[in-house]
Amino acid sequence: MRRGARTRRGGTTAALLAAVMTASLAAGCSSGGGTAPDDGRGPVQQPDSGTVREPDTGTVAAADSVLAVKIDNSRRARPHTGLNSADIIYVEQVEGGMSRLMAVYASKLPNAVGPVRSARESDLELLRQFEQPTLAYSGAQSKLNPLIDDAPLRSEPPGRTPGAYYRGTDRPAPHNLYLRPAKLMPTVPGATALTTGFTYGAAPAGGKADTAETVSYPAASFSFTWSASRGRWLVAMDGTNATTTDTGRLAPATVVVQYVKLRKSEFFDSLGNNTPFTETVGTGRAKVLRDGKAFDVTWSRPTATDGTRFETKDGTRMNFAEGQVWVVFAKA
Repeated sequence: MRRGARTRRGGTTAALLAAVMTASLAAGCSSGGGTAPDDGRGPVQQPDSGTVREPDTGTVAAADSVLAVKIDNSRRARPHTGLNSADIIYVEQVEGGMSRLMAVYASKLPNAVGPVRSARESDLELLRQFEQPTLAYSGAQSKLNPLIDDAPLRSEPPGRTPGAYYRGTDRPAPHNLYLRPAKLMPTVPGATALTTGFTYGAAPAGGKADTAETVSYPAASFSFTWSASRGRWLVAMDGTNATTTDTGRLAPATVVVQYVKLRKSEFFDSLGNNTPFTETVGTGRAKVLRDGKAFDVTWSRPTATDGTRFETKDGTRMNFAEGQVWVVFAKA
C-alpha cells in the first residue's frame, strides 16, 4: 500500500533548545569523533539484559516516534551495517570537510546498525520535525551535552540502556561501535512516525533525463547512478561502490540534493577545525532524483517543528518514489 502525505502529529512539545553557547569552544570532538566515550578506546561494557532505563533527563520517546542513529562515514567505518533498513538517510558535512550520516528508522528495524559515532549541533534542529525521537549516538563534545539534554528527544548514548551497544571485532575502535535497535525500541514505530513533510506517489510532469549525479564536500564525495533494472540509484562514496555487510549495495529510490546554508558554529574540534552548522529551517533550492530523472524544485521548512515541503516551479508537490530516501545537504 502506498503511503500518503505525512503530517506532524499534535501534542505537547518539550522545552526549546538551550540558548546557543556564547563562548568560543576551543576543545571538543575531532573530525574523526569526539571526547569520551566517542574516542572508542575501550569496550562498551554493559550487561546484555533487556532492561531499559529512561534517560537521566526523564525525557521519554513517544511510542510511535522514530529512531535516529548517527553513523560514522570515514573510510575505515565502511562497509556499514543496517543502513538499507532505514527510511531516510541524511548526509551532512562535518569538521575538515568530512561527512557523517544520520539513519532514521520507522518502518522496520535491523538487527544491528553501525558503526555509530558522535552527535552534532545540527542534528538537534533536524530532529525537531519528529515528536520525541530517540537519538542513538556514541557521545558528544562535553559542551554540546547541555543542548542535547534540553532538546525534545530521548538521548541514548552508550551506557544508558544495558545491552544496547557492543563492540565489533572486525575493525579497530572507534570504528566498531554498533547498536542493537530492539534494545531501545520495544515496537516498530511505523511509517506514520515519519513527520518529515515528504509525500510519495506518482512523479509530477517534467523533469530531465539524468542517470548520474555527484555531490562533493571538501574531503568526501557521493555519487548516485541510476539502475533501470533495479529502479534505484546506486550509491558510491569517495569513488567506491557503497555496500553493507548485511544486505548488499546501498540503493535508494529517491535522492534529494538539498542546498542549504552552512555557517560556523560555536564548536571546534581538538585540531581547531570549526564544526559547520547545517541550517535546515528556511527555504532554498533542491534537486530531486527519481525514476532516472532530475527535478529542479524548491524546499521550505518554516519552523523547526515543521517537516520540509518540496515543490516544482509551478507549485506542484514533488512526490518521492516509494522506498528509501537520501537527503544530501549541499552548500548553497
